[in-house]
Amino acid sequence: MSKIDEDSVPGTEGVNTARQHKYHSPCPPSGTHRYFFKVYALDQELNLPFDSKKKDIEKAMQGHVLAKGELIGLYK
Repeated sequence: MSKIDEDSVPGTEGVNTARQHKYHSPCPPSGTHRYFFKVYALDQELNLPFDSKKKDIEKAMQGHVLAKGELIGLYK
């Protein structure tokens, strides 16, 4: 894939901490918490199963990361 069109949802979402395949909003118990948002530019598309976990994705990305960025968000 060389382009991601506006308002598109390409790829497959992995399993989040709520064991769902969708966005799960922050839900801190109390106080201010840090949330890490990471984005990676890869030299190839990853063809992973629907039930892939974070560790599976990180392993498949090894040796294919061209660039990466990270945002730390505070939420309370």
